[in-house]
Amino acid sequence: MPALKDIATQIRRDIVRMVHGCASGHPGGSLGCTEYFTALYFKVMKHNPQFDMDARNEDVFVLSNGHISPVFYSTLARAGYFDVKELATFRKIDSRLQGHPATHEHLPGIRIASGSLGQGMSVGIGAALTKKLNGENTTVYTLHGDGELDEGQNWEAIMFAGAKGVDNLISTIDWNGQQIDGPTDKVMKLGDLGAKFEAFGWDVVHLDKGNDVDAVVAGLEEAKKHTGKGKPVVVLMRTVMGAGVDFMEGHHEWHGIAPNDEQLASALAQLPETLGDY
Repeated sequence: MPALKDIATQIRRDIVRMVHGCASGHPGGSLGCTEYFTALYFKVMKHNPQFDMDARNEDVFVLSNGHISPVFYSTLARAGYFDVKELATFRKIDSRLQGHPATHEHLPGIRIASGSLGQGMSVGIGAALTKKLNGENTTVYTLHGDGELDEGQNWEAIMFAGAKGVDNLISTIDWNGQQIDGPTDKVMKLGDLGAKFEAFGWDVVHLDKGNDVDAVVAGLEEAKKHTGKGKPVVVLMRTVMGAGVDFMEGHHEWHGIAPNDEQLASALAQLPETLGDY
């Protein structure tokens, strides 16, 4: 298998090309979470590209912040769920690769529709409880944006998971400090997230280098050590929005706009082709 860093670089290249190709999409958060997806699908998670919606005896991933679909689609394609050539259809008419993941198109790897923010935690808890009822020794992973935590449904679910000891759940927060309207501290201060989750009965793992793939692997493996001990686990992952493309890094404006031709060329110059373009 190629080195994880090479996989992440190619996924970044896919992201900017996909969003440019349809002049629409969300590159910032996708680029910022590239190491997370690379670590999860190519190292940490037990999964099968021969996709089965029931996922018996497999780990399950639920993407809550569905707008970062470019990184999700690229990861799935590079992991063998479908042909990488299909990435060229992103957000185009009759494509299975909609702007936000949907189940109607039966795209392998997609378990829930996640256009509306705030719902993934609830779905993940349901999947984790199902795994428990089935007697499986497997893990459910969920990913959420930090701005997404403004949605109240998250906190009802977080309270439930802690109260019911859903200890086969690892939820990761992409803590990049940016959301669509600006810095999270200006839109809605998140405060001490670690203390909040602990107060709700969760174990907390701090991951300060969310754009270092080796650090992400280590962080997720550390989180796995906390499972099965009576508490759900949250990974607070510090990332940089737009990571890997210098003019996008740290700017909330790149939450949901596409690069033009000149910007695409600049981005691709920073991202050497490692696995072959679609």
